[in-house]
Amino acid sequence: MEYDIKDIGLAEKGRLRVEWAEKSMPVLQVIREKFEKEKPLKGIRLAACLHVTTETAVLVQTLKRGGAQVWLCASNPLSTQDDVAAFLVKDLKVPVYAIKGEDSQTYYQHIHSVLKLKPTMTMDDGADLVSTLHKERRELLPEVIGGTEETTTGVIRLRSMAENGVLQYPIIAVNDAKTKHFFDNRYGTGQSTIDGIIRATNRLLAGSVFVVCGYGWCGRGVAMRAQGMGANVIITEVDPLRALEAAMDGFQVMPMSAAAALGDIFCTLTGNMQVIREEHLQKMKDGAIVANSGHFNVEIDLEALEHLSSGKRHLREFVEEFILKNGKKLYLLGEGRLINLAAAEGHPSSVMDMSFANQALATKFLVEKKGTLEKKVYAVPQDIDQEIARLKLESMGIKIDALTEAQKKYLSSWEMGT
Repeated sequence: MEYDIKDIGLAEKGRLRVEWAEKSMPVLQVIREKFEKEKPLKGIRLAACLHVTTETAVLVQTLKRGGAQVWLCASNPLSTQDDVAAFLVKDLKVPVYAIKGEDSQTYYQHIHSVLKLKPTMTMDDGADLVSTLHKERRELLPEVIGGTEETTTGVIRLRSMAENGVLQYPIIAVNDAKTKHFFDNRYGTGQSTIDGIIRATNRLLAGSVFVVCGYGWCGRGVAMRAQGMGANVIITEVDPLRALEAAMDGFQVMPMSAAAALGDIFCTLTGNMQVIREEHLQKMKDGAIVANSGHFNVEIDLEALEHLSSGKRHLREFVEEFILKNGKKLYLLGEGRLINLAAAEGHPSSVMDMSFANQALATKFLVEKKGTLEKKVYAVPQDIDQEIARLKLESMGIKIDALTEAQKKYLSSWEMGT
């Protein structure tokens, strides 16, 4: 079996960490039991480009129990947990192509490696796999029946492909499931981003000025957690509705041009490029810390930061000091990549339980609907979303009410008024 990982000897450590994560993923365990009995993915060749973490290993186990053949590469050069990669290779016999800290060339080589599987289904986190498949391996496209996408950034890219008539097979936007973005993006990103920043810097958030760039679900989560730890939070936005919501939630809202001079810590979470640009970097305080928790390392203009600097050095793991030509020093975390995965462990397992439950059930849905879906991006069916929420509540020991027949009739009729 081919694979490319750091050290197969790390497998035992990875196995124990996966076991720990699994304890907080009861929904995926229920789905795994059903998959093992029904084998809904039998014969599927699934190429996956995901963060190689403990939670992903639990998902891969579930897909394999469902009958799928799975090959895995990393969706981010800094997010791989090398011990988990070793566990997947040694214990689960999954070809994995992922090494924490791999360079850009190796990253894309690994994407090409999983495409050797000649997949019938893709599972992506950022759309790099789908993009590479469409650009460079088009001869494989006729066999692909569908795919799933985990992130906001990836869904944006895929919708653009669909609108331009480029997308060649249907994609389920797992990111848009309510049981994904309401929880994963808000609570998962909120906690894990703060965790990554603190692990990298060991700085106190209380009393600091923390600038959150973007008030989507991820930005909301980070703002909420930073505020909870005593930071004075500023929000920057381009969407008037989100900016208004941030203001109504009690945060200061201003343009980045104004926030740049005030912030002690900056974190981008927009999915867009050059959110922090040269003119902003020039205005920042001496000692300002800059991080990103949006999917790609394009949100901070790294070329501009290099251009403004006369030198740089690594002070700590995941902390790079840039000495500007004007004498000020700025600190970049995690090379501008996802700080929650670069310096920490990503989302808590209990949150990823719902996200990956959506992934698993979306793959089953694609098999069931083979040949009937158009080449576009689809939402996760509402009944899947509801079922995952129901299973999660059940696992938490929470019971809820059910509508009476009279209530159902009232909600479905127009005759009954005041």
